[in-house]
Amino acid sequence: MGRRRVQLLNVVWLFCGFCGRLLLEETVDSIGGLWLRREYPSQPVVGVGVVIVDCGRLVLVRRGAEPALGKWSFPGGAVELGEAVRDAAVREAREECGLDVELVEDRPMDVYDILKVDEGGRLRYHYVLLEFLARPKEGVLKPTSDVTDAGWVPLEEVENYDLTESVRYFFRKHRKELEKH
Repeated sequence: MGRRRVQLLNVVWLFCGFCGRLLLEETVDSIGGLWLRREYPSQPVVGVGVVIVDCGRLVLVRRGAEPALGKWSFPGGAVELGEAVRDAAVREAREECGLDVELVEDRPMDVYDILKVDEGGRLRYHYVLLEFLARPKEGVLKPTSDVTDAGWVPLEEVENYDLTESVRYFFRKHRKELEKH
């Protein structure tokens, strides 16, 4: 008889087919109609970060959800099924901070693997993140979606924020280039 899988909206339960005991309960996200597990994934999640720069300032958002709850980072998120990464970058900027942006270049500035392991040594999160440089076209900066705060931060103050590891590394690596925009 094996296992029995039950799904209601974004929660999946896996039961033993013999005794009915609950074996697993997990929450999954729907991205472009595809149910994708972000926590304890079976495959990497491709995401984009949008480095929005204007007049010596850049946009930082405070994350309202794991894996970086409460940390400051660039606007961004998962690429939806069938969506080009460049389109995802533009969409995420609009969704997370209310800005319409244009990409400065057609290619990402950098690419990162974000791997988070739990206390037991299991891979809890695995993201492949493409960082795109952008400039604002229109809109008013405001926190939306899954961010709790958003702000224009002068480049000289960025490292005073409680940044995610990848954003801190990115900023140190690319600061001189960002100062040109």
